[in-house]
Amino acid sequence: MQLDVALTADLIRIDGLAGSTALVVDVLRASTTIITAFASGATAIVPVATPEDARTRARTIQHALTAGERGGERIPGFDLGNSPVEVRQGAVGGRTIVLTTSNGTRALLAARHAAAVGIAGLVNLSAAVEWAARQGRDVVVLCAGSMGAVSLEDQVCAGLLVERLAARAEKPALSDVAAGAVELARPYANDITRLATDSRWAQKLTRDGFAADVVACLAIDTLALVPVYLASVDKVVCGPR
Repeated sequence: MQLDVALTADLIRIDGLAGSTALVVDVLRASTTIITAFASGATAIVPVATPEDARTRARTIQHALTAGERGGERIPGFDLGNSPVEVRQGAVGGRTIVLTTSNGTRALLAARHAAAVGIAGLVNLSAAVEWAARQGRDVVVLCAGSMGAVSLEDQVCAGLLVERLAARAEKPALSDVAAGAVELARPYANDITRLATDSRWAQKLTRDGFAADVVACLAIDTLALVPVYLASVDKVVCGPR
């Protein structure tokens, strides 16, 4: 099994995805929000690039909710932000959510050329490893990053995913970037909450009043489902629990 990591959405190579399984990671917060939405009963999530795209798509879907952020803040006029806590508390059961975020949905849309696309975070780490291993393909972990910059929490999550996948594989082969992510992640494996102070984005979210989101995102294996992006129908659906 070949294991690779793209550290930002801008570094995702289409030719490197063909025939591979992709795991899209945006720990703070899109991945965690998507996973939590399905745990809270959402029917589907439609990822789009811009707020206007979200408004347009939502008008075509009965009882759809709009969700998303720019600069960490909820987009004006949207039903929800990009917040796992808000989604968990909101009335999302049985609803389709049209989602646009600064980084996570960009990475998700860029992953459409992979053979299979799952959404991973710390909260579903074990489930994501199990799902990806069952696909029987090479795996590329796609980190959303932060506006083109590498995100510490995404890279740590990628390292934990790669390390666990390598332990399951008969003949794992790690790219240099994947191996680097594994090394970076090891000090955090037994104390993931350190990211709350080490991650610049976690610090900003906390300052901006989203400390509860940071706590929800920086927790390992609190949920056991893997959302799967079906590019053929352009939506994310709930995978195995």
